[in-house]
Amino acid sequence: MLKTYQYPKFAYQRPPELSPAEYRQASTYPVIVVGAGPVGLACAIDLKAQGIDCLLIDEDDTVSIGSRGVCYAKRTLEIFDRLKMGDDVAKRGVSWQTGRTFFREHEVYHFNLLAESGHERPAMINLQQYHLEEILQRRAMQAGVAMRWRQKVIAVQANETDEAHEAIKVLLRVESPDGVYDIDCNWLVVADGAKSSIRRMMGLDVEGKVFTDRFLIADVVMQADFPAERWFWFDPPFHRNQSVLLHRQADKVWRIDFQLGWDADPEAEKMPERVIPRIQAMLGEHHAFELEWVSVYTFQCRRMQRFRHGSVLFIGDAAHQVSPFGARGANSGIQDADNLGWKLARVIKGQSPHSLLDSFDQERLRAADENILNSTRSTDFITPKSSNSRTFRDATLDLARHFPFARSMVNSGRLSLPSHYLDSPLNTPDSPAEQFQTALYPGGLMLMPWPMRLRGRPGDLFQPHSRPLLQCRPLLQCRRLLQRRRSLQRRRLLQCRGHLSDNLSSSLILKISTPLACAIIKPMIAFMTCLSRLTEISAMMLLRPLTQGFCFCWPITSAICRSCNKPSKRPG
Repeated sequence: MLKTYQYPKFAYQRPPELSPAEYRQASTYPVIVVGAGPVGLACAIDLKAQGIDCLLIDEDDTVSIGSRGVCYAKRTLEIFDRLKMGDDVAKRGVSWQTGRTFFREHEVYHFNLLAESGHERPAMINLQQYHLEEILQRRAMQAGVAMRWRQKVIAVQANETDEAHEAIKVLLRVESPDGVYDIDCNWLVVADGAKSSIRRMMGLDVEGKVFTDRFLIADVVMQADFPAERWFWFDPPFHRNQSVLLHRQADKVWRIDFQLGWDADPEAEKMPERVIPRIQAMLGEHHAFELEWVSVYTFQCRRMQRFRHGSVLFIGDAAHQVSPFGARGANSGIQDADNLGWKLARVIKGQSPHSLLDSFDQERLRAADENILNSTRSTDFITPKSSNSRTFRDATLDLARHFPFARSMVNSGRLSLPSHYLDSPLNTPDSPAEQFQTALYPGGLMLMPWPMRLRGRPGDLFQPHSRPLLQCRPLLQCRRLLQRRRSLQRRRLLQCRGHLSDNLSSSLILKISTPLACAIIKPMIAFMTCLSRLTEISAMMLLRPLTQGFCFCWPITSAICRSCNKPSKRPG
């Protein structure tokens, strides 16, 4: 058990379905939620707050072991506020908004997730999962959610009586310490985790990528004066050729994640004689600490093909799984519950058709794909699988120390953000004639209308224009100049191909130069062209900084040539 936390025990109660027949009351629950983790508890609280009776079933009788999920983003904190538990989470957790990224011995850059003041909640709160589950469980009791502990679902049968899903019943067989009983409900919400037994009983599966790497989690109790920030190291001197992540948690507990590699023995790496030297090498001799909890994990980026299967709805890790980089697991699960709760309540009350739940499936599938994409990219950057990938990553990190443009390409985990439901079936105009003739789209950023003059007449950013933006003659000349300089840089990169220590192929070098050119120069052209098009600013005034901006490829050439000790000459 942990030194800083006393695990609660939730009381088991004999289920009424096992009472003698003459005292038994036959009833069908509107909703049964399986799984009392953060996602299942949040869903049950939300349904109860909207007047829907639900039953929560879990096979355990306490909260999760170890810190597990740690970081909770601003959107999730807003959901907790709506569930009337946001203050409890904020008081118990550790708030932070600054992250720092290190490469070897040096800091590459730092970022601020909440640069403005006056927000109700911080950008992020770190809180061990067992603390969060205890807060949620206490809030569920206050809300009157019926909860059954130490009861495991061992069989599921979903029966639908018509094609419109108007008469639905799900039968569950549950095993308890006093025996096995059957129970039924109209809707089943499955939140029983990544190894969902209900998903397996229904013959469903998750598809995606399993990463061949291992990470060590060490929760450490120590009196340290480190700030409440997120620190991420690439190839640090105390853990060469690997990565390390440090977070501060509640109760003076610090979370440290060490990359181990796929060949590491999980059981051997959890032994104190292996863990303590790693931490001592990181912290030095001046910081005393105690081990609180240790675990080794692997991770995957996968999801089900659909989250709704008739009257059975999957949320959280039961529906999708991502790597821990970016804190997108628990946050996306809480947002699943937030998306589902009000829709399911409206359907049960007869206020909306059952097809409303199809929007839950479509919206959260899109959110899952977005999270999986970001999580996969983060994992590929953090754990390069080839020497070529590592060369590119290290060159990017080296560039980011000196050039701000490269910092957006450093990926130590894109932190959780709300998803934009661009293709949601709920995003529809009232009539075809009311289509917006602008670049705005549902879920996109709001642009402020800039008052300006267009060819001597008043205009603004929202006015549609028939002339293509990139047809201005000075800007066309600028594009041609940039294309010539890009060809020159490409040739210079190809000339050093044979001298690279890792025998990089020409295709890799093109992958280094061309996507970076697309990522940096094209948006710059579009933005400056827009200014030239919509204002009376001469396009030639923008030519000089635009051509200077294209020289960003030079540092890439320099970094690659340094890797093989080949002198390089700056292009004229």
